[in-house]
Amino acid sequence: MILGLARSWSLTGYAIAVLLVLPLFALLLQAAQPDEAVFGHLLSTVLPTYIANSLWLILWVSIGSLLLALPCAWLMARCEFIGRRYLQWALLLPLAMPAYIVAYVYTDLFDYAGPVQRSLRALFGWSSPQDYFFPDIRTLGGAACVLSLVLFPYIYLLARTAFMEQSLSLAHASRIMGCSPWQSFWRLSLPMARPALAVGVALVAMETAADFATVNYFAVPTLTTAVYDTWLGYGNLTAAAKLSAIILLVVFSLIGMERFARRKQQLFQKQSRIQASDLYRLSPVQTLLALGYCITLLVLAFVLPSGILLSYAIDYFEQSWDPIFWQLSVNSLSLALITSLVCCAVALILMFIRRVSPRSSDALPSRLASTGYALPGTVLAIGVLVPLTLLDFAINDIADWLRMTGPGLLLTGSTAALVFAFCVRFVAIAIGSVETSYKRISPSLDMVSLTLGQSPRRLLQRVHLPLLTKGLFAGALLVFIESMKELPAALLLRPIGFENLATHVFQFVSDEKLEHGALPAIVIVLVGLVPLIYLNRSLEQDSR
Repeated sequence: MILGLARSWSLTGYAIAVLLVLPLFALLLQAAQPDEAVFGHLLSTVLPTYIANSLWLILWVSIGSLLLALPCAWLMARCEFIGRRYLQWALLLPLAMPAYIVAYVYTDLFDYAGPVQRSLRALFGWSSPQDYFFPDIRTLGGAACVLSLVLFPYIYLLARTAFMEQSLSLAHASRIMGCSPWQSFWRLSLPMARPALAVGVALVAMETAADFATVNYFAVPTLTTAVYDTWLGYGNLTAAAKLSAIILLVVFSLIGMERFARRKQQLFQKQSRIQASDLYRLSPVQTLLALGYCITLLVLAFVLPSGILLSYAIDYFEQSWDPIFWQLSVNSLSLALITSLVCCAVALILMFIRRVSPRSSDALPSRLASTGYALPGTVLAIGVLVPLTLLDFAINDIADWLRMTGPGLLLTGSTAALVFAFCVRFVAIAIGSVETSYKRISPSLDMVSLTLGQSPRRLLQRVHLPLLTKGLFAGALLVFIESMKELPAALLLRPIGFENLATHVFQFVSDEKLEHGALPAIVIVLVGLVPLIYLNRSLEQDSR
């Protein structure tokens, strides 16, 4: 019975997978088209600079995020001090803050006309920039610092989990052999956490490669800004596709290097629950240093930007609280809701096929569908536009052949393109959540249900679906938040006259008027806090 279902639904699974990887193939086909004019000019002039800036940015952000995250992860996982219980989840809050908003806040603070330099000039009597030196934040280094502040929680979360799951017997052995906490960290915990650190660094590197808004605001030319400018500035889709193919090469190279670095690593350790007595108790001086570091990092990455944002929202509340704000909120919420529902439905179908099929080949559709998460928003926008434009033309040609009025840009001129792009990019999140939930369902339940005469369809409805509710909700929540925050694809694929909260805030940031878009930005941040709170509660339950 299950084999019959797998064979009948296998084509459905492959059809869904092909649809979701279609933008990638369309992008590669478009990039293969000849274009010597624009791309040849870019190749001989500025393209080496774009590539170098992108690689340097990825390198510095990866190093910066790793250096910021490691001390926090070790302190929260292995040390006991005042405030640790609250700081261990508070350090995840920077993930809710869009990087381009943090970039604007710090530019406003540290620019020549900002309060920091004004105070320095008033204090020391300086009258011009020639009288003193102050680093320019609108540089590659400034962009690396901002992105490191926003992205370090990826590494922090994985590293903290890895440190907490390490065998306590090894930690006890290191203590018996006279190792100090620092020696235990450097010789034992850090090498054993390398797989988790490699995954975290790879995630940070991919997010950096995909960033558009921050580098665009800082006027740092990278491959993502080059795609945007080539498409909208030159109007050349083929050259933009070629640049996108280079970004894909960088992203998939990062994934390949991460897997290659871990190919022979095998760690076998007996896990046990960490008790309070197993933690290193810090002295008063060490406690002050630990609190000072963690609180300073939290203030710089979240508290200060959100505080300034909140003050802007209060000062300009009357100007922002208008029908436009409500329309933007409805646009964002409806778009994110539709995307999350579609992604969860697709994830449920693909993972059910993978669950019930006895053939290993039927696991391929879910893996193919997950590749879209590696596509940056600017790259994905081009990949979506190419096939949807051809489909729009085909629909209108058929209408003309039937002597009917064509619908016009039915797909590319509506939010359908945005929903499709968001689904391609974020369905991997829903698949991962459903897959994790499926691993907790014993296969014996399937066998018992079939023995009792339940059809595979009823098996899904009566057994799997109730047990997958938590995983589906978590996946839908994460997809919803990511859809609310997604900017590059929304900027490039939005129909004329359509705005959501993310594009609205970005326009104000680009015009140096974030205070007018502070209220929508606060909404994005607050919505982004929801999955972090949910994630923290799940981690606390798992650790009990």
